[in-house]
Amino acid sequence: MIQNKVRIIGGKWRSRIIAFPGSPDLRPTPDRVRETLFNWLGQDLSGKTCLDLFAGSGVLGFEAASRQATRVVMVESDPKIFKALQTSSQKLGAEQIELVAMDALKFIASDWREFDVIFLDPPYRLELLPELLPLLPPHLAKNGLIYMESENLPAPDAGWQVWRSGRAGKVNYQLLKLEAPK
Repeated sequence: MIQNKVRIIGGKWRSRIIAFPGSPDLRPTPDRVRETLFNWLGQDLSGKTCLDLFAGSGVLGFEAASRQATRVVMVESDPKIFKALQTSSQKLGAEQIELVAMDALKFIASDWREFDVIFLDPPYRLELLPELLPLLPPHLAKNGLIYMESENLPAPDAGWQVWRSGRAGKVNYQLLKLEAPK
């Protein structure tokens, strides 16, 4: 099994390496994109709860935990990838990380916690973002944000506002927030 590696770029685990198994669906968010994302979110996520719904390499969830997020729930359905997440979490001593071995859609249907930040970076080929976005408002804390990443981002449904957006190579990414009721 080929091991891929990615480096955490900020916070208390800065420069620590995360290993994960090779898979065509795993594309860790590039350093440049993560740097922009965490500049938007703020470098210190103290008091924030985060959901990494398609954890994959785990780099978004580990970055959030490294930057002092109070709780980070990471959901992954692939057993090999989940095992790698467990190993990385143990090596880092990441007590605020909760790993969940489950399909992302089943998790959203069964878990009713609210999160300050939800990371959505599903495998591009599945094109799940249009299906997922309407399911997320009940899971978003007041003033919460949704991070979406894909080759082609869908236009957000009514009720969502694109707060920030960017592009790096073939990766399009944006932060969404719920529009204030009128």
